[in-house]
Amino acid sequence: MSPSTAPAPAAAAAAAAAAPPVSVSRPAQDALPIIIDAPHSGTAYPADFGYSAPFELLRRGEDLYVDRLYQHATGFGATFIAANFPRAYIDPNRLLADIDPQLLDAPWPGEVATGPKTKLGIGLIWRMLGEVPIYSRKLSVAEVRSRIERCYRPYHAALDDAIDGAYRQHGAVWHLNVHSMPDDSYARLGLPDKPLADFVLGDLDGRTAGEPLMALIEGVLREHGYSVARNDPFKGVEIIARNGRPAEKRHSLQIEVKRSCYADVKRHEPNAGFARVQRALDAMMAALAVHVRARCGRPA
Repeated sequence: MSPSTAPAPAAAAAAAAAAPPVSVSRPAQDALPIIIDAPHSGTAYPADFGYSAPFELLRRGEDLYVDRLYQHATGFGATFIAANFPRAYIDPNRLLADIDPQLLDAPWPGEVATGPKTKLGIGLIWRMLGEVPIYSRKLSVAEVRSRIERCYRPYHAALDDAIDGAYRQHGAVWHLNVHSMPDDSYARLGLPDKPLADFVLGDLDGRTAGEPLMALIEGVLREHGYSVARNDPFKGVEIIARNGRPAEKRHSLQIEVKRSCYADVKRHEPNAGFARVQRALDAMMAALAVHVRARCGRPA
């Protein structure tokens, strides 16, 4: 898909039919225990989605072009994993039990543990886009189970394989969970409005990553002229929670970049800031590679 072309619904459905649920890109050589995953940049909308909301509004859920921002990551020794399905179809950054009962035509037969995201209508299966319902119908249990088996489980299997494999080989792993955020993030979260930083780094208030990783990423981004906040307003969700255990040398950090820094959201295309953001992220990856090599006893 051209960076300047937004997918029409029919084209997006055709892309979904042809695309695997997850793409994995590995370095050609000299792999380091650095894993990056982009769970929300998918644009292949399955034909069975059955949404009624306007397609352009549905696209607000996409982490627009985040996969392209990190397209050089494998050149720094990282493994890059990206979802091809859209997060509004099923969100891999949620617990499987984060089911929204209001969305179903029958009781869910398994565990239900609705969290704060579900209350906003953006649980495992999204129900709302702000004040706009995504569906004019109820979803069946079979439909939700199908999405779990076809999309959610393959994504987590690929991510687990990469993280666990790197950890077994090196005894440590550094995982970056990458996203973008809308400029009105505080309002969307129902929080008092205030200026949003260019980048927000989340480690669930220090629980999922060591301070050296947080400080390194923050320092490089600030050196490139960007404002950086920690855990405000995004601390991280399910993916870093299940993978980050810094006491075991398993570091997991969420990185959010403000969309207006690199994209024209209305036109669904990169803006003049895209190259600058990408250069900053490339510098971040270069610094992280040096950091990881030193801690793994690898020559620079």
